[in-house]
Amino acid sequence: MRCLVTGVAGFVGSTLAERLVSLGHDVLGVDCFTDYYARSNKEENLAALRAGPRFGFEQLDLATADLVPIVSGADAVFHQAAQAGVRASWGKTFETYTSCNVLATQRLLEAAKNAGTVERFVYASSSSVYGDTTDLPMRETSRPRPFSPYGVTKLAAEHLAELYRENFGVPTVSLRYFTVYGPRQRPDMGFHRFIARLLRGEPLPVYGDGEQTRDFTFIEDIVEANLQSLNEGASGVYNIGGGSRVTLNDVLVLLAELTGQKMEIARGDKQAGDVRHTAADTTRAETELGYKPKVGLREGLARQVEWMKAHPQAWG
Repeated sequence: MRCLVTGVAGFVGSTLAERLVSLGHDVLGVDCFTDYYARSNKEENLAALRAGPRFGFEQLDLATADLVPIVSGADAVFHQAAQAGVRASWGKTFETYTSCNVLATQRLLEAAKNAGTVERFVYASSSSVYGDTTDLPMRETSRPRPFSPYGVTKLAAEHLAELYRENFGVPTVSLRYFTVYGPRQRPDMGFHRFIARLLRGEPLPVYGDGEQTRDFTFIEDIVEANLQSLNEGASGVYNIGGGSRVTLNDVLVLLAELTGQKMEIARGDKQAGDVRHTAADTTRAETELGYKPKVGLREGLARQVEWMKAHPQAWG
């Protein structure tokens, strides 16, 4: 199978591309190397892929480039590219989010429609579309109420995927990721920051009382969900969670144990856009995709800690 992976230099994109190549697929990866975090981290993510014969790479911006050449001939599109970050999406940077998350997705969908070869278009969405709801667990039928500009752009792109499926027959699947973690996690993300600070002996910044909960999902389970989205009959929106809903305070205790470091907390005020709780109902993904998370939180965090110890240059 010929696969296009956008955002291939990132956390999920590079891990997914490696898995696709290992399964014998040919992968064309694209990335524009936004300055959200260090390019050196992204180049390191690509190193093993670049060394293999089944991987090709093009540096381009999905919001401006001619996308026909990269989509033509692709059997599957895995659209992982996005401008990430809830807190950074407020204010003057919002234009970047609309360009990277909405416009880029529409242009890629349009190219897939015109190509006529795409058998599956998988869009990486986010649990952020649900917002700060008290209706838990979150279900695909729940009303989306984004609580941040980032969530608004992810939901808008989801709607575009649905419109292209219903009006033009583009076979789209949207996967709502719940707090992804593991090796190669972005330097701005919580677990990465906490582990790096613990290993340096620095205080851990906690916004609010620490009793907020998240449904944490290990990267390998996210990759598996993408592969399962190729199954016949997959269509529409699916929650992809890890089944590890834990308070932040409990996570920090576990990280201190896994790193063998003493924990010092530096508390701050709750940040705009941060939701109180997330919890995924994955029944639909289990029934229609065969999805079932396999990596528990302790094992997953232990693997991320070991990866970070081996890659201090990625700490940010």
